[in-house]
Amino acid sequence: MTRVNRTLRVLPAVPFLLLAAACSPDEPSRADSQPSFVTPTPASAAPLTGDPAALAARAVAAMSDADLAGEVLVPYAYGNSATTVDAASKAGNQKLAGVDTPAEMVAKYHLGGLILVSFSAADPTSTTNPTTNVDDPKQVRALTDGLQAAARALPGGAPMMIGTDQEYGVVTRVTNGVTLLPAAMAAGAAGQPRLTEAAWHAAGEELAAMGLTVDFAPDADTLGPPANTVIGSRSFGGDAKANAAQVTAAVDGLQSAGITAGLKHFPGHGHTSGDSHETLPVVAQSHDAWTRQDLPPFQAGIKAGAGVVMSGHLDVPSLDKGVAATFSHKVMTDVLRGQLKFTGVAITDAMNMPPAMKWPAGEAAVRALNAGNDMLLMPPDIGAARDGIVAALKDGSLKKSRLVEAVTRILTLNFRAAERKRPDLSTVNTPAHVQAVAALDAASITVLRGKCDGPLVTGPVTVSTEAVRATARDNLTKALQDEGIKIGAGGAVIRLVGYGDKLSDLDANADVTVMMDTPYLLSRAKSGTLLASYSSSKLSLKALAAVLAGKAKATGRSPVAVAGLPRTACS
Repeated sequence: MTRVNRTLRVLPAVPFLLLAAACSPDEPSRADSQPSFVTPTPASAAPLTGDPAALAARAVAAMSDADLAGEVLVPYAYGNSATTVDAASKAGNQKLAGVDTPAEMVAKYHLGGLILVSFSAADPTSTTNPTTNVDDPKQVRALTDGLQAAARALPGGAPMMIGTDQEYGVVTRVTNGVTLLPAAMAAGAAGQPRLTEAAWHAAGEELAAMGLTVDFAPDADTLGPPANTVIGSRSFGGDAKANAAQVTAAVDGLQSAGITAGLKHFPGHGHTSGDSHETLPVVAQSHDAWTRQDLPPFQAGIKAGAGVVMSGHLDVPSLDKGVAATFSHKVMTDVLRGQLKFTGVAITDAMNMPPAMKWPAGEAAVRALNAGNDMLLMPPDIGAARDGIVAALKDGSLKKSRLVEAVTRILTLNFRAAERKRPDLSTVNTPAHVQAVAALDAASITVLRGKCDGPLVTGPVTVSTEAVRATARDNLTKALQDEGIKIGAGGAVIRLVGYGDKLSDLDANADVTVMMDTPYLLSRAKSGTLLASYSSSKLSLKALAAVLAGKAKATGRSPVAVAGLPRTACS
């Protein structure tokens, strides 16, 4: 396996004082300006050459205060094209930014980044993603090309960050036409970092082919309470040391494929049952417990060279009592920069989440920057966030050097991304990628109760589940047929349960119960055979079918403790 390109590891030192001098604090603000959109030239028309840090310095020197303020913003937009959108998307963009299209949003606010989103009610992050602007690889590539062309037409000619939350499992943005990895917890169950790295390398190549530059993944949280459903199977598991190895593998895989990895949710969202999409969770870990249980995966990911770290809206009293980490200088500067020596781009979690909306958008933006964040994800009011930053520069509550430092880091990362050769779309969902991901899926399947040799079911077999999981039912049924298992009523019943299911969704009469998310609910299941796939992707269910048919061994081991059950029933 090709290892990570270590040039991603450390952003080079930048002459911030020189940059600050080039961008005088006394220059007139363009906070009220609304530049008309200029039809951009194709992103490929002006090849980027030179040292990324030098290119960043030159671009920063050409920017006004308003431009610099726009560079730290990473909003979402409505529409599946940069320049042509339907009436509903136009209305959404007008409400969000006072423009019609995503490209006009980039131009008006001189954006340094944009996040591609999708809405699904079965997604724990759905409240921050009110729209969908991704469909399939071809559409995403056309969208990202258009966004980059809009960015390159602006003063400074800098490329932009285009990111998404492609964690896989319950948080997956692009689902059509790509090779879908299993949830992180499946990789934790497999316990083979080399397989994780290979799968995430495949994922990185596909994201790069679609024009993405950053994946806000992997989730580096170490899982604590079973009630932590907002993280759940997004985590590799409950063992910090094992998670550290998995995070390293995922970062290496992504970044060796040309995609910047974004660790989240610093300093750790795993040891709380609170959901930061609803409230400010308290992580009641002692400093010693945090150091042992939450810190190691972030430490490992930073050491592996992750270019981005995402802050969490979390109250961690052992680090800074009563202050959300996103707005804590102690957390984002003293710990992340000082203790962990992180030199990449720090980005907030969504600023349209309740813990970040206790202040007006402009004030929240300034607070996050002063804490040490470089980029602000999903500001609830783009104009107010930008104008608040510009006003803070004028009144001195935000130092120009802090903003220049942030933008220089951002542009260094963005110019570095633009240097990389982008794969062709033909690399998406190739047999080689499927093979790499299938190997990880096969290693993850876990038997928590039942036999470990031979077929676990014989025909006829019925697969049952709640209606919301009809696709998983159909995919498993087809996979079982492919393995030679007869499908029909009157025989064994396989019950599938997944994310969000509860006790009432179990079937006491089922012969086999399979958990396609965190395995905790299996402690209440009555079936004689209990398995976990941790994921409902087609390749996960294909691997499950092979185990059920006795064609493959279940070598997985649950990465979290399940009451009354072993980590695996098989040696």
